[in-house]
Formats: sequence, C-alpha cells, structure tokens
Amino acid sequence: MHSKLTPSSRAPHSRQPSPSSQRGVVISMVLLIIIIVALVLVTLYLLKLDRTITSKFEGKRWDIPAKVYSQPLELYQGAAIETSTMDTWLELLNYRSDSKYDRTGTFSKKGQTYFIHTRGFSYNATDKDAEQVIKLTISDKKIKSIQSTVATESGIIRLEPVGIGGIYPDNNEDRIVTALSDVPQPLIDALIATEDRGFYEHKGVSVRGIARAVVNNFRGGSMQGGSTITQQLIKNFYLNSDRTLKRKVNEALMAVLLELHYDKDEILQAYLNEIYLGQNGKRSINGFGLASQFYFDQPLSELRPDQQAFLVGLAKGPSVYNPRRYPDNAVARRNVVLSNMQVVGKLSQEDYDAAIKQPLKVIEKPSVGKSRFPDFLDIVKRELNDVYYADDLKNEGLKIISTLDPIAQMAADKAVDRKLKELRKNNKKAENLEGALVSANPETGELVAVVGSGSEFTGFNRAVDAKRQVGSLLKPIIYMTALESGRYNLASSVDDSPITISLSNGEKWTPRNYDGRDHGYVPLTTALAQSYNQSAVRLGNEFGISTFVEQLRRMGVKQKIPEYPSVLLGSVNLSPMDMLGVYQVFATGGFRTPIHSIRSVSDNRGAVLQRSGLNTERSIPPEANYLTNYALQEVVKSGTAKRLQSLGSDLNLAGKTGTTNDYRDAWFAGYSGNYVSVVWVGRDDNKPIGLSGGSGALPVWVDYMNRLKLTPVTMAQPEGIEWLWLENNSGKLSNENCANARYLPVMSAHIPEEASTCAINMYEQERAREQMQWMQQEQGMMRQRRQEGLPIPNSRVTTTDNGENNAGPNEGGNDEAPAESNTNADTWYDKALEWF
Repeated sequence: MHSKLTPSSRAPHSRQPSPSSQRGVVISMVLLIIIIVALVLVTLYLLKLDRTITSKFEGKRWDIPAKVYSQPLELYQGAAIETSTMDTWLELLNYRSDSKYDRTGTFSKKGQTYFIHTRGFSYNATDKDAEQVIKLTISDKKIKSIQSTVATESGIIRLEPVGIGGIYPDNNEDRIVTALSDVPQPLIDALIATEDRGFYEHKGVSVRGIARAVVNNFRGGSMQGGSTITQQLIKNFYLNSDRTLKRKVNEALMAVLLELHYDKDEILQAYLNEIYLGQNGKRSINGFGLASQFYFDQPLSELRPDQQAFLVGLAKGPSVYNPRRYPDNAVARRNVVLSNMQVVGKLSQEDYDAAIKQPLKVIEKPSVGKSRFPDFLDIVKRELNDVYYADDLKNEGLKIISTLDPIAQMAADKAVDRKLKELRKNNKKAENLEGALVSANPETGELVAVVGSGSEFTGFNRAVDAKRQVGSLLKPIIYMTALESGRYNLASSVDDSPITISLSNGEKWTPRNYDGRDHGYVPLTTALAQSYNQSAVRLGNEFGISTFVEQLRRMGVKQKIPEYPSVLLGSVNLSPMDMLGVYQVFATGGFRTPIHSIRSVSDNRGAVLQRSGLNTERSIPPEANYLTNYALQEVVKSGTAKRLQSLGSDLNLAGKTGTTNDYRDAWFAGYSGNYVSVVWVGRDDNKPIGLSGGSGALPVWVDYMNRLKLTPVTMAQPEGIEWLWLENNSGKLSNENCANARYLPVMSAHIPEEASTCAINMYEQERAREQMQWMQQEQGMMRQRRQEGLPIPNSRVTTTDNGENNAGPNEGGNDEAPAESNTNADTWYDKALEWF
C-alpha cells in the first residue's frame, strides 16, 4: 500500500536569503571596513600630528638671533672715570634714578657718590656677574672708593655691557628666550586670569570655554574664540590664523596631544616666548622678554604690575592695542587685564586702584632691533662671517661680547657729525663731504669706535670699504727705514731739492712739494714734520721701492702694493682700517696686534666658542720704532699737526697728516697712550674737497680725542738706545753749548763717528783746560811735599820755570803707576764720546 506524503513529511529545503538582507550584510561589512580604515587613518593622522608636535617641541623650537654687546664698564679703585661717563653708561643701560635703589636697574646719586643696584649679567656658563649693590665715589676724575655687596677677588666690578644690536634669522622673528623662573609671577597671574583661567585644570581644550564663546557669539556679543593657552600656542607654534574648520580641529587635537606629552610649566614657558606682541619694522616682536625691552627698555623683572598687565593685554591684538598709535585702546585693554586679576583675587582693590592710575610710559623709540651703532656692528658681522656659517649666526642664539666702548663710540659719532657740518658750511667744495673714523686700544688691538656711514646705514661702511689714496700717511715708513739702516739719525741731513725719476714706460715723474718750494738740505725730523715730498722720494728711492713695500707688509698691510715710485707719496688705495693697523704698530713700540672687534662668542647654553687673546708679534725693531715715534711727536710739536698741542703738551701725542693730489682726500693718523685713531675726509665721487689733512681730517681727530680721557705716550726706551747731543742737519756728535745742537735718541749700534767743528773746538778747549788744571794741581802738591820735607816721586818730575825736573803722569817711576798700561787705555774716540 502506498502512502501519501504530507507536506510535513517532505525533505527540508534551505531557505534562500532575501535580496534586502544580502544588501544589509554587504553594507555592514563596508561600513565596518570604512570604520576600520577611518580609525587607521585617524590613528596615522594623529601619529603624524604627534610626531610634528614632539619633533619641534623637543628639538630646536626657535631660530634665535645672535645678540651683540659692548665691552662692560670695569670699575675699581683708582680707575680713571668721570661722573659724566658714569651717567652716560647708566643712561645707555636705562637705569632709573631711585633714592631707595631697592630693585635691579636702579641707582641713587648723591653728589659724586653712586649707589647702583646692578642687574647682573651672564657672559658665558663660567663667567657670570651676580646682581649686587655698588657704592662708589668719584673724585678728581677717578674712583676714590668702591664697595659692593658681592665679594670679588680681583677688585674689579663690572657694570653690564650695552646691547648694540643683533643678527636676525631669515624669518624676521626676534625674541629673547626667557626661562619661566625669570618671569614675574604677576605677569603669569595676569595671563591666566585673562586668557585661560582653567589652564591648570583642562587637558588642552576647555569645553566650558568653547560653550561660553558659542553662547556669547550667538547672542551677538563680542567675538570670542574660547581657545586655551595651549591652543593659542599650537596656533602660533605649528599652524596659522586661518578661520577654517580644519585648522580648528587640528588645533584641538594637537592641544590634547601636547598636554599628553608635556607638563603645564613647559607649555606655559613656550607660550611666553612664542606669543606675537608687536612689530618693529620688518621684524616681529615675539615673547614677553623681548616685548618688555621693545616697549619699556627694561627687563621683565623690573616692570611694574600695570606694565606687565599691558603686555598681557597685547596678546589679544598687538595692532589694535599698539600704545604708540592707539594709546587709549592700550590703556583700556590694560585696565581690563588688571580687573581680571582683581576678580580672581590676584590683585587687591588698593593695588588695582593704584595701577589703573599709572601712565603707560612706553618709550617713544624702541631700542631693540635697530642698532645704536650700525657701523661697528657691521665690523663685528664681517669678523664673524670669517669664522661662522651665516645660518649659525642668525639662528643659534649666540652671545657676542664685542670690544666696543660706548663712551668712545658716542664721542666719535658727535665729533664726525659736528665737524663735517662745519666743514660743509665753510667750504663750497665740501658740500657733499663724507668722513670715516676708526679708533682702537693700541696695546690690545681692540677696536673701540667706528664711524663709516651717514645718518642711515646703507651697507657701505667707509671705515673698511672706502679704499682711497693715503698720501703722506706712509712717509713715516720711509724715514723709519732710513733710521733702521743706521745710515741716518734724527739729526741727519736729507736733500729736499727737485728730483726727476724715469718710469718704466719711458715717462718722467717729477714730484713737487705742496708749498711749491725747494728747501735744500734739511734735518730729517724737519722733512717729516713739514711733510716735504721731494726729500721723502729721494730717501725712499735710496733704499728702493721693494724695500718700502716689504716694510708695509711687516706693518700688516695685506693688499697688493704696486711697485712704482709714486707709491712713496701714498698713491696706493687703502682703507682707514688698514691705516689703523699701521699706526697701531708705531704706538706700541713696534709690536703688531691685529685690530679686532670681538672679545668672546658663546652659544645659547653658555659654552664658549671663541675667546680673543693677544696675538702679538714683533713687527719692527724696537730701536727703529723708538726713533720713528720721536719723529712723529715732532710732527705734533713743530710740524703740520701743531694744532694737537691744544689737547695738552704733556700728552706727547704723535701722528701724521696726509693729503692727496688735488686735495681729494684728507687724512690724519695718530695716537695717545691709550687710543690710536685714524680719520679720513673726502667725497664718495673722489672730487677735490679743497681741504688738506691739517684743515680737513685733523679737526675731526682733535674733536674726538678731546672728548676722551687721554693718557700720555710713554714709550719704554729700548736697551739699544742712548741720548746724545747731535748737530742738527748733519747728524754729527755735538755739545749742548753749540748753537745748533739737539739732545736726541740714537741707536747704540750706530753712534756717529764724526763730531761737529763746534764740538771739536770746544772739546779741545776743554781738554786744554783740564790739562792746565792738572798741571796746576801737580805743582801745588810738589810745593807742599817740599815744604813738608817729603821726597818727590820720579813719576811726578816736571820741568818747572826754574829748571827743576819733576816727573809728569805716566813718565817713569812706579810709586803711583797707572792702573792700566797705555795699550789697554780707551781710545781717543771712546773718551771723546763720553764727553760729547
């Protein structure tokens, strides 16, 4: 019997999924993959952001400009200094007069006694001056007494150097990196109260702040960003100011990541140094450390709370609250910050009331950015470029202590400005007159002052870039060569008659004196003092042009010198700095110390990279230099530089004027005991100026040196020098009673072998008188011995008027024989030399 299958007994079949369910699975899978990919991408993006944050935050955060400073002012008992010098230095450092002097950067002056509360200064990691209070009294232009709250072994107390400029990075950002510990607490309180009150609670982003900003903006209030300090740092440090959603998201994400890696103090310190607070020409003012100098010319630690509040207020908008353009806006914003401090309990009502009454007192012209002494700074940069890469100078935060003496530099600026104005006014040809002045310490070679441009520095520094003919400045080298040879001494005769020299091209060269006259034979010192051309050419030609060129090499001139006769009269192009090096040798007894503008260089960690030392070498023999120095002093006493006597005849100044053909260039180079200085005056287009060295350059030199505390030239006399009476204009030995005799230094190795007619006659007369006196003395002794009945020694027998025989000196007998025999006796010349 067959059974009938029922539906329930049939074999089961698998149910096929519906198309809609299949699509759901696919979509889910796709979404899952998208989510995974998105998470991977977000993770990768976050990792990228994280690397961006850590690489810059832990590496080199900023391109830090190099800062250049002057030399410090050294104070010690007995130091030569005037009250005007001390006042000027304190003014340059912007020290404030305060009877209490209880804060750094303040001083009190009572008569000639100063109480100075110094700021201290770090020269490098191992050379630091601590903050201290100095008491000093000045009397008779020197420090009579000095005391300090900090002990010093050397007895020298340094007043910090003056900032003279910087070398800035290509991004034109300027800043002074300041440690958080050096930032005053009121400034931090003002910043947090105004910009981010929850800074120490949030993790980079403040939800409450964002909500408050949204509500305020929705209600139509003033636009608020709601950004935390961390977000502001991210925006300034890594991003830009674009108001886009992408930038805001990145800002929030990076702020959270930054706070995951670093603590609040690190973030706050970075913000304080990064924030943009103003514009100084092309350079931005970044960080509160530099802003304090830019607006108040004081370090942060010396600002009042109201001044600190003003700086915090600038963070909202340096342009809107620029105190020099919109002082009312700046005051209003400052008062808002002060109010915020009061609200959060960081400022009492009494202090708040006092603070809002304070005027801004922002300085009119910022002292940072633009160098006070651009010509000197240019020299420093050139010297640095010979040693360091340009990027290192711009970006590594180097600290350069230069050799600049601000007092000397200001004297140079005033002298050049004043005298050039006078010369332009009094001479039509000098309408476009320019000048240059360089000055150094002769013993150390340290450059102390440079003037090489006009009122605005253009990059053309005449102190080094103006290569002009130097005229008679080179004549001393000719006379030094003659003296060194031993053929001439200071009283020797030189020929100033006309001379014609045949040139290699077949032409003739006939130099003439500036006065158009021939002077015949003249003393060597006169020829130099009066700057006669013909005698200089004759003398230089006698020893050869090649010898003259070699002497210039010995004096430190590195430029190629053409070997043609006119070079003897200075027809060679050299700069004021070149000539400063030459006269530095004269001023130091023949030692050459390269002129330099840098004392030390240290990096941003205080490690010393460079320290200058005395690289001194003997350039010319001391005897030759001693005689040349005497000749250069004669230029001042009786020659073309007599005007220098107005500075003081006891200074023994030395120097030389220089004038080129057609009066195109006027020069003067000279030195005191503590300054060697060179002045050039001329036109950039090389047209005649109608001025000589004496009428053009010398007045500038005198004005400059007259503003300084000068010491006399006291050159040590070498062993190979002795002083003798010489006949002027022959160089022969003479006697002080002869009419034309001069008492002059002479090289011991080259003492003249001839004496003047006057001296010989006087010598013979003196010897005759001595012989007569001796005979009279002998006869007296004989008579006395006879009267006493004593025997007459045979050695004393002489023939008297009555025919008795008495002995004379060295004529037999041995009772009183001479100590030495005739064979060992001095020569006539040696005996005569002692007399002369």
